[in-house]
Amino acid sequence: MKIIILAAGIGSRLGKPHPKALTLLSNGRSIMQNQIKGLLRYVDIDDIYIVVGFKKELIMEAFPELTFVYNDYFDTTNTSKSLLKALKKNRNDDVIWINGDVVFDHAVIDRLIKTPGSCMAVNNEKVGEEEVKYTLAENGTILEVSKQVERPRGEAVGLNKLIAADIPVMLEMLEQCRDNDYFEKAIETGIPLGLNMYPVDISDLICTEIDFEEDLQRVNAQLKE
Repeated sequence: MKIIILAAGIGSRLGKPHPKALTLLSNGRSIMQNQIKGLLRYVDIDDIYIVVGFKKELIMEAFPELTFVYNDYFDTTNTSKSLLKALKKNRNDDVIWINGDVVFDHAVIDRLIKTPGSCMAVNNEKVGEEEVKYTLAENGTILEVSKQVERPRGEAVGLNKLIAADIPVMLEMLEQCRDNDYFEKAIETGIPLGLNMYPVDISDLICTEIDFEEDLQRVNAQLKE
């Protein structure tokens, strides 16, 4: 199992002067420190790849033991192209990829690993315009996943697993994405080609993407509890 963390973005909505992944939490760790601590329960440090871009030196200096992939077009591309760069280096193993601004309980990783096939962590909570939403097909797999989904079942929270057999089709779809597409676009276009993504309900666990200050305040309160 390989891990890819997407941390190249500027994170302008949160308004921090540093990469969002370095934002401190109420438990004394940064978002990325919190992620790495949980991930090391399941994988070796050498199996973790970080895609960096905006102020990359700050992340690289904070985590010198990790392996880095540089998205030199971080300011003009979105997560589809960051994932493409890292996935090209991990074609032969199962991969879990994570948005670099997600605060999550390590048990989320355990559920993804134990789920057969490619899968996506989701919840069944009420969602707004900015959240990535999903719907299900009749067979229970993901049918749609984007910010524009109508009548969503909940939020796709930014943690996903891809088994090695599904990597070729995902790479092809990521190549076809436009620069400003999120990686979810590649999942949607891959579904008709046989890419089956199973939902993994993590509604009972802490798992929050930090887009705005209120997201940070909410997760800090949860961590204190």
